[in-house]
Formats: sequence, C-alpha cells, structure tokens
Amino acid sequence: MINNYLERIFPEKNSKERAQIIVKFYTNLSDIIVETLKSITLSPSNIQKRFKVVNVEALTQYEKKNRSVFILCGHFSNWEWMASLGLQFEKLHPYLIYSPLKNTHFNRFLSRIRKKYRILLLPRKETASTIHQNQTIGQAGVYGFAMDQTPKLKSKSYWKEFLGIRVPVFTGAERLAKKYNIPLVYASINRLKRGYYEVKFEVLEENSKSTLDNDITDRFYTKLETQIYKDPSQYLWSHRRFKHEGREPK
Repeated sequence: MINNYLERIFPEKNSKERAQIIVKFYTNLSDIIVETLKSITLSPSNIQKRFKVVNVEALTQYEKKNRSVFILCGHFSNWEWMASLGLQFEKLHPYLIYSPLKNTHFNRFLSRIRKKYRILLLPRKETASTIHQNQTIGQAGVYGFAMDQTPKLKSKSYWKEFLGIRVPVFTGAERLAKKYNIPLVYASINRLKRGYYEVKFEVLEENSKSTLDNDITDRFYTKLETQIYKDPSQYLWSHRRFKHEGREPK
C-alpha cells in the first residue's frame, strides 16, 4: 500500500528510491516507538535536550498576553514528543488533543507518558466544550492539534487535494479558532539525528476571525506537504490517511 502511494505521489522516483524511502520510514517509525516508551524514564531536562524548541517565543508571546493559541502539526517526525511542550509554559494551560485508543492498557500507558511533562490530555470529543469553558472564564490555553487525522465521512465534509490525492480533512481547529479569534501556529518538527529532534514554530494566522472559510486549513496542508516532499521518510504513511479516496459525494 505504501509503495503504491509513493509511486503516485513521487512519479519522478524510481523503484529503488521508493524502496529506500520505505526502509527509512520503518526505521524512523521503530525509533519513534522506542523513544516513546523511553519517555517514561527521561527527565524533563533530558527530553528538552532531545526535543529542542528553536523559537519558543513564537508561543510564549501569547502567554504574556494571556491569550490562547492553537498549535497545528502533522504526523511528521516525532510528533509524540510534542507533549514535552508542557514544560515551556508557566501560566498557559497546555492541552494535547487526542483520540483515546481502543486498547485501554496502552491508552493508560501513553497517558502516563504525556502527563509527565505537565500537559493535559483532552479527548477530541471534549475539545469544543473545554475551549468554550476556558474562554468564558478567561483561562488562556495552548491546544495541540494533529491536523492530518482522517475524519469520519459526512455529507458536509471539506475535501481537498493532499499530496495530489483528494481526501476529506478536519476543519475543527480552524472553526474553533475563528469562533474565539484564537491565533494559530504551525509546528515544523524535524529529525536531527537518531533520538534528537527540533521544532520550529511559524504563526499561520494572528486574526483568525477575519479569514475566509478553509483558508487556514489549506495553509496548514501546504506547510505539511512542503515538509513531506522534502523528506517523505519522516511522514507516517501507515496511518491510512487516504482510505476515503474516491468516496467524495458527487
């Protein structure tokens, strides 16, 4: 399946080049699994050395203004270590939005790791109500969204081309940001070497309320595509992002 997608997305690459991407992808994925498990023993100072924030001021500027902010990222490089960003804030409440796993034991284990770095886990279904409650009482928060998840098919789903393939995409982060005029920041995560990463933040939109519908979502996917085209081996090809292809309502 992965090779079929790579063949379509990177037609300029030959079979040997695609095979090399797949080998590197599985190597990276194995590393991420080991690194995630190792997180349980890593100290806060150690995780910050291994997951370096290049420009934390892009986020902390909102903390100084007591203003909420949305962090948008894709399943690229080690997205799991984004949980360590909870160590960067003193006043903002950091939330990691996630979909609970069916395996309750593994779900508890991942929750234990993520909470270690002072981050609050927020189930996807509770996101809108939690943000509404926090905004109502004036409690600013930083909310992390993995934007390239695959949504359930609905008649009003927003479809767009991602890597040249039409798929439905989540627009929840954009809609919530526009409702409360919350700024959005793109997180560009990259592997430096085995066990070491860096993340750089780029403000996507300060005044989200003034943007056209789906504009922010489109900009997010443009950023993510740029990263994937540059190094496809770091993307999570196994998470069935394209499973709804061909099912767009006519």
